Amino acid sequence: MTRRKARELAMRLIYAQAATNDQPEDVLDTFFAEEHYASLQGEDELFDDVPDEAQLLYIRTLVITCALHREELDRIISGCSQSWKLERITRTALAAMRCALTEILFLGYPDVTPSVAINEAVEISKSYDLPETTGFINGVLGTFMRGEGSDESL
Repeated sequence: MTRRKARELAMRLIYAQAATNDQPEDVLDTFFAEEHYASLQGEDELFDDVPDEAQLLYIRTLVITCALHREELDRIISGCSQSWKLERITRTALAAMRCALTEILFLGYPDVTPSVAINEAVEISKSYDLPETTGFINGVLGTFMRGEGSDESL
């Protein structure tokens, strides 16, 4: 499994955890239960490979860290989204931005620079959202990186 596929799985789980408000550990355990994950194979090529230990650790760390910092991440997104309310932003776009910001702010993987995290969020979101939305994601994350968000987001 590639890092991009692992990141996309994490993004889907970030989406699911936010939608259900379940504990992130419970979402992860249920999703990666052998029977459940096996039932997904064949539905989507994303599930063709089972994450190895390192990939699973990366996914778990990303999802749990994102959940722990969701309020802070949402403040940043709000402050950098030109007065858009979070309720106006698609849930998939929120998941992509939360995922990228978590990687940038909290994880510190040496091979995941801010530009890599932003590019991956934009590229993955192309499969889920309209082109205007992927441009919005890029704009919000770019605004954050340039330090141009509202004072409460910085």
